[in-house]
Amino acid sequence: MTSPPITVVGAGVFGLAAAFAMARRGARVTVIEARHVGAGSSGGHVGALAPHVPENWNEKKALQLASLLAARDFWAEVAAISGRDPGYARLGRLQPVPDAATADRLAHRIDQARLRWPEDCGMSLTDRPESALVPDSPTGLWLHDALTARLSPRAACAALAGALRALGARIIEGQHADPDLIEGPALWACGTPGLLRLNEDLGRKVGQGVKGQSALLAFAAPDSPQVFADGLHIVPHADGTTAIGSTSENNYDHDRPDDQVLTLIQRARAICPALRDAPVIETWAGLRPRAQSRAPILAPWPGRPGHLIANGGFKIGFGMAPLIADLAARALLEGDTDLPPLFALP
Repeated sequence: MTSPPITVVGAGVFGLAAAFAMARRGARVTVIEARHVGAGSSGGHVGALAPHVPENWNEKKALQLASLLAARDFWAEVAAISGRDPGYARLGRLQPVPDAATADRLAHRIDQARLRWPEDCGMSLTDRPESALVPDSPTGLWLHDALTARLSPRAACAALAGALRALGARIIEGQHADPDLIEGPALWACGTPGLLRLNEDLGRKVGQGVKGQSALLAFAAPDSPQVFADGLHIVPHADGTTAIGSTSENNYDHDRPDDQVLTLIQRARAICPALRDAPVIETWAGLRPRAQSRAPILAPWPGRPGHLIANGGFKIGFGMAPLIADLAARALLEGDTDLPPLFALP
């Protein structure tokens, strides 16, 4: 039996990844995007696929781990079909240890990682990090984890779009979609505008946009682990650039870069002296969709049978995309409505 055509609204990472998962299963997929592929928060720089800490284990951490572990095969398949490199690599992460008390406490975290994560993805303390991008550490110690990976957000979206076209899917850019005019199953992955529309449609606050800013520097360390320090992600990419991000701003007057991104750059250069003279290639700002639950949303749209919402990725959208894509494909193509309660509408 031929499956009905599927409409995906939104060509950010959630929409594209879900469309890819469905096209790989033989579905006829059309993606409708109001602006262009990778617009909105999926068009930033950072691409840190970093796990939650392994202590106090819960469903959210378990689901994120499953998605992070699925990422290697997912993005390899996208690259093979599209012929484009999404920039994925699991190279780990370095975090400076600020004091001896923190070093002592990290023993428990390392034990929990050994318990919860695969054997080759664990944590350890080192006094000799092998990297071209080493953050200053007051103790001369760094926490290294081998689970964290990186992805180039724009390259990943372009690779997904290429893979979809290679599979026969249609991508329509520059067009708004009206839910009342869509026939058949649909996935709504519209980021911040989608959350605001849901707020209005449901008469309650489902989520909001949080402004984030980032920068891209000309510094080549393509085989080095990324850095997390002082709340900043510093991510070297395969193309000879290094991304820095990001802010989380609940109050803002506009969604463009401003002086806060300059502060980000200054902080990153103080953290990693190797970046001190690296030229700034570009700065970016955008609104990242955050659900009230602070977890991604993957749930039916109330009152619209056959319509599913995928939204609220916030800071972990690229990391959660393989799992969200698989669950969305199962829901729309196989009628599997047994979605994780964590992903329900707030």
